[in-house]
Amino acid sequence: MNYLKTIVVAFIAGLAGSYVFYTVQNKKQNTADLPPQSTVTGFSPVNNYHPAEVANTVPAENVDFVLAASKATPSVVFINSISQAGVSYTNWDWFFGNSQPQTQVSSGSGIIFTADGYIVTNNHVVESAEKIQVLYNKKSYDAELVGTDPSTDLAVLKIKETNLPAISMGSSKNLLVGEWVIAVGNPFSLSSTVTAGIVSAKGRKINIVDDRFPIESFIQTDAAINPGNSGGALVNKNGELVGINTAIFSKTGSYTGYAFAVPVDIAKKVVADIVKYGVPQKAIFGGRIMEYDYQNAQKYDMDVNVTSFKGVLLGTVDKNGPAANAGLQEGDVITKFNDHDVNSESAFEEELSYHYPGDKISITYLRNGKASTVSVVLVNKRGDSNIVKRKIVSDATTGANLESVDYGVKASKFRDGLFRKIGLPENYTITHINRQKIKDPQEVIDFFSKYKGRVLLFGFNSYKQEIPYSFILQ
Repeated sequence: MNYLKTIVVAFIAGLAGSYVFYTVQNKKQNTADLPPQSTVTGFSPVNNYHPAEVANTVPAENVDFVLAASKATPSVVFINSISQAGVSYTNWDWFFGNSQPQTQVSSGSGIIFTADGYIVTNNHVVESAEKIQVLYNKKSYDAELVGTDPSTDLAVLKIKETNLPAISMGSSKNLLVGEWVIAVGNPFSLSSTVTAGIVSAKGRKINIVDDRFPIESFIQTDAAINPGNSGGALVNKNGELVGINTAIFSKTGSYTGYAFAVPVDIAKKVVADIVKYGVPQKAIFGGRIMEYDYQNAQKYDMDVNVTSFKGVLLGTVDKNGPAANAGLQEGDVITKFNDHDVNSESAFEEELSYHYPGDKISITYLRNGKASTVSVVLVNKRGDSNIVKRKIVSDATTGANLESVDYGVKASKFRDGLFRKIGLPENYTITHINRQKIKDPQEVIDFFSKYKGRVLLFGFNSYKQEIPYSFILQ
């Protein structure tokens, strides 16, 4: 009997010990999951934190992109860009122009902007093209290049078709960081691809636009965008266009979480200008805008002991330009563009992009701590306030269409004539003839209609390769 009592007591004691051990260990484990207090050097509580404006939180289980995808995918097309690219150039090619071109085909996506056939894509998708094809609804169309805007990396195409499903337009100004968006593309003629993400940031400047007057105020998103999706649509949850997908930030060439789109509010003005005038109407401010931060303030010997660096810094000011004529100077801190606060270079560029030559804008700035406001009359690239229209001259002698561009005269649409005979590639930009700089199509026409003898032609092809030609005119 005593033996049995001993066994029962031992069993009960064992259960009690196990319970106590479990309780203590569980408490230690829960405590270990918490960060130790006062172990982070320099940490202090933030009592007056106010979060940035973001979109309302949407529970993940309620997110549904079916409506947006069904509305947007019919408005996104596949684009083929066909061109002739030179291979290698030797000294013999320099004298005789004997290199053989090679056909190259690249592709991208495009967005149907209007029901009567205007399609928008990226400039880099079609800038080297000699022939452009649009594939839509299992049908191929030859597309006309209406015009391009390298400063925003946009291009407008036209196909002969009506009753097309034009995309619904939204507003990039009203887009909020944290808002859901979807990227719609038509890469490699896969009918359509749809990826989802959120707006990671707005007003991003990533220095990818190769132009004298770049405008970069990109929407950043983590929606996956890969090669072939360039020129596709970034739409909100309602299926409304808010951006044109343009670039990814990647060391491998594949999507890595950083994708960028041109805001639709910028794109709408660019497209309207190109359709109406053939070229976008660029408003020039006449000064270099820089980020106002500690480093740039030091560079201009400004007071760096300020509570915050609000505004943008006016760097170099063009002599006799709009900014200089209004009395603005190097080192002025611009805080407002009309009634809009500007706190970044991209924000200033975006506000400027909505204006035309001849517009009068109001600039509020700080100089030596004193605030002032002036009116600035914007101009075009030629320095006046006139509307710039695309002018193409057809020349029989060269057998080409000639057009003035930023760096010379571009030759395109070759027919039977001199340029086809000497093997000049389509979209070749002539910068010099016999070492004389060329700016106007009439200069090209006058030269080739009169000159006899050795010709040295300098310029570059659509791939920005510098290619000289030498030949004899008899």
